Amino acid sequence: MSLRDKFDRIAPLFEKGGKYEKFYAVYEMVDTFIYTPKTVTSVAPHARDHADLKRVMTYVVLATIPAILFGMYNTGMQTNSALAAMGITEPAGWRAAILSLLGIGFNPDNIFANMAHGALYFLPIYIVTLGVGGIFEVLFAIVRGHEVNEGFFVSSMLYTLILPASTPLWQVGLGIAFGVVIGKEVFGGTGKNFLNPALVGRAFLYFAYPAAMSGDAVWTPVDGFSGATALGVAAADGMQGLAANGITWTSSFIGTIQGSFGETSTIAIAIGGVFLVTTGIANYRLILGCLAGMIGFSLLLNLIGSDTNPMFAMPWYWHLVTGGFMFGLVFMVTEPVTAAMTNPGRYIYAALIGVMCILIRVINPAFPEGMMLAILFGNIFSPLIDYFVVKANITRRMKRHA
Repeated sequence: MSLRDKFDRIAPLFEKGGKYEKFYAVYEMVDTFIYTPKTVTSVAPHARDHADLKRVMTYVVLATIPAILFGMYNTGMQTNSALAAMGITEPAGWRAAILSLLGIGFNPDNIFANMAHGALYFLPIYIVTLGVGGIFEVLFAIVRGHEVNEGFFVSSMLYTLILPASTPLWQVGLGIAFGVVIGKEVFGGTGKNFLNPALVGRAFLYFAYPAAMSGDAVWTPVDGFSGATALGVAAADGMQGLAANGITWTSSFIGTIQGSFGETSTIAIAIGGVFLVTTGIANYRLILGCLAGMIGFSLLLNLIGSDTNPMFAMPWYWHLVTGGFMFGLVFMVTEPVTAAMTNPGRYIYAALIGVMCILIRVINPAFPEGMMLAILFGNIFSPLIDYFVVKANITRRMKRHA
């Protein structure tokens, strides 16, 4: 008897009227994780397309793979480089014990050693995210009597990629629990939420634990290592500070700089972005609108200038490769659930995020990174933007046929 036959045999136990009817969500989750479902999505948010929700979510996860792989490498390289700079040859901790036991070592010039060290930071955070967030997903599915939605796999991956490697695991669990419950489930689940759940979880950590998540302090997980992120350096010392700290545009574009797991490499994120646009998952209008907003407002601030705030002088192509702008542009701004639905509205919504990101980064000295707050701000206004676009269309047609 094949595994498929076994699933079909026990299915009546979990279906309506069965002995384990309440746990149908768990059965359906395991079944559809292994096999392609027989049905396609018939309700929001993807009823307008032939692609079902599972296919959309699978493509988004595939698009994150370049950022995941480079994130693990860069985290390991930054950690090994910090250890070498501090003269530490035998670091403490269970990760170091595993690497030493396997004879991998901590050589920052060894790609495999960097990947292995980075993976030992990435995997625990992702496992905790998947476990804690998954528990709340299943609980809500059981109580409400619906299927466990595949959207959580995307949220869990994005949430992990926007966290620094130094995040304690208990904070990781708190953040994803808040993001899933408050950012999505209280509004009815996937398709009904108006805020990005991964960003809600990240914002919770940002405001609940500002000392660890402010974004200006270095995030390399080595005790005693001091430094600053690229945006932190630029905010304090301007473009000269970046050069003095050895941070070039090329290194920022490639991603060999300090930052969260998946946010440092513009080129790795861009590969995922090309894949999403090519497959029709991401709408190109959202990307163009956000880039236009960011570039236009950056040029305006460059033109205005400031004698006291060096961030006014940061060119738009530096904003593109520093902080979380590129990651947010590709994976958050283009999210179909929380973005505007009309084509003109998409341009307005995305441009608003681009402007807000630069506004927060440059004008507000308390926030060296602005993409997270800008996207959440845009999420709130996207229904209103669509409303006015539709209303304008109706008014224009009424005048045309009056």
